[in-house]
Amino acid sequence: MKKSGKEVLRVVKFALFSVSAGIIQIVSFTILNEFTNLSYAPCYLTALVLSVLWNFTFNRKFTFKSASNVPIAMLKVACYYAVFTPLTTWLGDYLTGTVGLNEYLVTGINMALNFTTEFLYDRYFVFGKSIDTNDLAQKEKEKSKEEEK
Repeated sequence: MKKSGKEVLRVVKFALFSVSAGIIQIVSFTILNEFTNLSYAPCYLTALVLSVLWNFTFNRKFTFKSASNVPIAMLKVACYYAVFTPLTTWLGDYLTGTVGLNEYLVTGINMALNFTTEFLYDRYFVFGKSIDTNDLAQKEKEKSKEEEK
């Protein structure tokens, strides 16, 4: 497959895994928001952590096909979330509390911001040099070489 086709497929896979992570996030957020007396921030933070763990695991293996050191990759992702999480938590509290926007609208905005910024961060910083290095990628390369013969 040509490089541009691989990148398009990578974006599609990232989007699909992000949708599944988004479902996990919104379901867990909804459960916490509707059935507890917690404010926006703890509901959002708990849902975000669950979503991040899911998304990291599947995107590392299937989207970026990275054999990189997992703890280092996780640390890089943690650095992203060390900036993203406080900013979006503060923004969420401000928009839901002070401005009065709906919690679900604000969560959706945060999820859209997360999708776009995290793809770029993962693609070029977290997995950039280790893309297509895991066992799945190696099998695909072997299969491609066999088909060329």
